[in-house]
Amino acid sequence: MAFDNIKLEKGLYSTSKGFTASLEELDPSENYIGTDYEGLDAYQRQLKRFDIKVSGAGSDTISKFFKTTDSAALFPEYISRAVQQGLEEEDILPKIIATTTNIDALDYRAIESIPSEEDKELQLVGEGELIPETNVKTKDKLTKLKKRGRMLVASYEAIKFQKLDLFTVTLKQIGAYIARTQFNDAMEALEASGIESIAGTGASVNYADLVKLWDALSPYNTTTLIAAPSALADMLSITEFKDSYAGQNFHGTGKMITPFGAEVLKMSGAADKKIIALDKNAALEKVQAGGVLTEYDKLIDRQLERCAITTITGFSTIFGDAAKTLAY
Repeated sequence: MAFDNIKLEKGLYSTSKGFTASLEELDPSENYIGTDYEGLDAYQRQLKRFDIKVSGAGSDTISKFFKTTDSAALFPEYISRAVQQGLEEEDILPKIIATTTNIDALDYRAIESIPSEEDKELQLVGEGELIPETNVKTKDKLTKLKKRGRMLVASYEAIKFQKLDLFTVTLKQIGAYIARTQFNDAMEALEASGIESIAGTGASVNYADLVKLWDALSPYNTTTLIAAPSALADMLSITEFKDSYAGQNFHGTGKMITPFGAEVLKMSGAADKKIIALDKNAALEKVQAGGVLTEYDKLIDRQLERCAITTITGFSTIFGDAAKTLAY
């Protein structure tokens, strides 16, 4: 097969496209339609080439990657994919992010729109009259990108006989750490934009307060509610959420009946007695410079030792009024 003759080298990582995309150019997946390799990408075909099993009870040891110079070049991509898998499994950003923008620079200026109440309604336009405008402009400030990650420190001699399946568990946990931190970064950017605060009516949240919050967010949809564990406990204590059906559903599945069908997210470290409501389809943009990045030189040449695993992301509000806060 064609993929058996490809020379693997570090240069495939240094392109802006990334390792797998560069490998796909040399070995397009479309050439394998109708064969036993259909459904595999170029990287997965290379694992087949060197008979490296990265998961399951029969997974190989880490040393299998370093049998040849070519197979060693696959190790950084294995690291990245395992971390990315953990990030995606823990990632709740899709519940609050409207869109993700990929860039190949460290500077990015987002756009925003702050509509008035009149802008939110399509007015009747008479013959010869001007059509109302919706203004979209670039922001005055650049979107701040943050580099997040972990330093992976391990002696190759100590781990070379460890199963890849077990090592993947450790790498996935690094991805989970990154996911939680990115969520906090997104909420920090949202609050820094100046969310309008709605005052509650008492010392604890009640159903009327939630209705007030829902109404304030109109015409946007209340898709997501975010709060500290204590605030969520207050919400669970509302009488309307304590009827027999709600109790059975919560105790059976862990999912409570929520206001207006919104998804409820727990945010450790958030302020007490505050609930944030937003429309995930309009509130935030995620900006990222590449995906999970690894120091491929060290992974290939030094067989691990110390290697930084990082992501570079930033967050920017799109519609400034697509989120509101209830403070009680």
